Amino acid sequence: MNSKQVSDLIFKRILENKIDLNLKFLNSSSNIGYFYIDNILPEELAKKCFSVFPDKSKMRKLKSLKEYKHVSAQMDKHHPFLEEVIYAFQNEKIVKLIGEICNIPTLYPDDSLYAGGLSLMAKDNFLNPHLDNSHDSDRQRWRVLNLLYYVTPNWDKDNGGHLQLWPNGPKNKPLEIESKFNRLIVMATHSSSWHSVNKVTVDNNRCCISNYYFSDNALRETDKFHVTKFRGRPNQRITNIILDCDASLRMLVRKVFKKGVRKNPHIYNKSNNKNEIL
Repeated sequence: MNSKQVSDLIFKRILENKIDLNLKFLNSSSNIGYFYIDNILPEELAKKCFSVFPDKSKMRKLKSLKEYKHVSAQMDKHHPFLEEVIYAFQNEKIVKLIGEICNIPTLYPDDSLYAGGLSLMAKDNFLNPHLDNSHDSDRQRWRVLNLLYYVTPNWDKDNGGHLQLWPNGPKNKPLEIESKFNRLIVMATHSSSWHSVNKVTVDNNRCCISNYYFSDNALRETDKFHVTKFRGRPNQRITNIILDCDASLRMLVRKVFKKGVRKNPHIYNKSNNKNEIL
């Protein structure tokens, strides 16, 4: 099944729930706008995504105070079906439909998968509260939506590895959205959209296919350029101080070097793509 066929299935499922999804996003948009929809693909296709998902040994490991997970954007190194699925979410009609649901008039998918692609979280993996980088790598467009599609069958609440939104900031209590099998979560990204993933507690892999959408305009008039900012959780005071200093230092670097000082390894290096820079 190719990307166009997969996108037709996704489009139909979202369209038949458009009104309800729009209400969900509007009702949450005063803090962090989001919606989620289950059974986004037929079950056999969602299970196929999981069955061909790469082993973590074939992915890039990120391990620090900020995060512990495995990622990949180099899709030609993995099963071709995963590439068909990830680009199905970039189909023009799906991008337009999600823009209508979220009331964003201009949306652009990211063919380079800058910070998108595949994500695997195994036992003890986590992602601390953070704000995504505000822009694309060229600082031309605003990052405005994060699409997360979960494909691990029978992923239970007690397993951890769930998305957490912090609508009142990372010093307060988060809202948890389960990373259920065959669930698509769409969340807004702006200067207040703190989010995280709680620690995986079981010996299994929580697998996710992700995309970002960009726009000509920020979601909020008060938004300003920022690098990815991490914070500690409410009980991690020392971690919070360290990560706050890290974010401040990286922002200082970006004021001097507008496009950063090193190439970003998390991008799909196709023959027609230039190397992106942090």
